[in-house]
Amino acid sequence: MRPIWTALLALASAGLAANTSLYTSLEPGACRNLVTDPSGAGFVRDLCGGVGGYQLLVEEGDLRQNVTVRRGGVQTSLELWSVVGSAFSSLGSRAEWRLGAGVPVALILRYNLSDPVEASKVTSYLVVARLGTRPCVIARIAPGPQQNVRARQVADRVAGQSCLRAP
Repeated sequence: MRPIWTALLALASAGLAANTSLYTSLEPGACRNLVTDPSGAGFVRDLCGGVGGYQLLVEEGDLRQNVTVRRGGVQTSLELWSVVGSAFSSLGSRAEWRLGAGVPVALILRYNLSDPVEASKVTSYLVVARLGTRPCVIARIAPGPQQNVRARQVADRVAGQSCLRAP
């Protein structure tokens, strides 16, 4: 009887294991430049490393940044420049990958968004995106106490979360 209880306890403990984080850089020097077009407002696309077979395409055009999630030849834009905000924007220096049982389940990005009227006023959001077959933004966490903790809590409960839509 004891081996059965030990096995059940091990299974229950595994189900309670906390998600973990891994970080990858979004800095231009750590990513490979794919496209640079200086004409007009300019456009840049860099390929950045990821976790668990994922890669991130960081795109910038007209002083606005976006991320496209790529895995196995499938690319899905997170549409940050419309879902989170359409004003001038920039990404933080790294991506946080939330892993459940060693598998990437969510992505957390810092997204600095300028005020549309006063561009020098910047709000630094944490954006939570679910991964899987249809990556999308599920939350925009406003600055405040425990912002990182709140973003991780949302990221750890991605199942069943609806995608945010552009306003």
